[in-house]
Amino acid sequence: MHAPSPIALLLIAIVVLVLFGRGKVSNLMGEVGKGITAFKKGVKEGTEEIESAKADEVNSQSDIEKARAEIAAERAKLEAERARLASDGAMRDVTPQDQNKL
Repeated sequence: MHAPSPIALLLIAIVVLVLFGRGKVSNLMGEVGKGITAFKKGVKEGTEEIESAKADEVNSQSDIEKARAEIAAERAKLEAERARLASDGAMRDVTPQDQNKL
């Protein structure tokens, strides 16, 4: 479809002013402006909320990685302790139990 010509737009504006009066049209435009402002504010808050959620997710991922590193370090300590105990068990006392045989 074609866009209305400038003369048609002017005619529509005059008809609207005559029907509703200048006060109602200005009030309506004020309400439209408030609506646009509220919409922009809502979009901005939504964007900030999404960015905050992403930051929280990154923080939780780093917390998970830290916990995994701590578990791996603890596991390595336990394995080292197990190996030490196994080697200590292998080194038994070779002295004779019966002192009479010496």
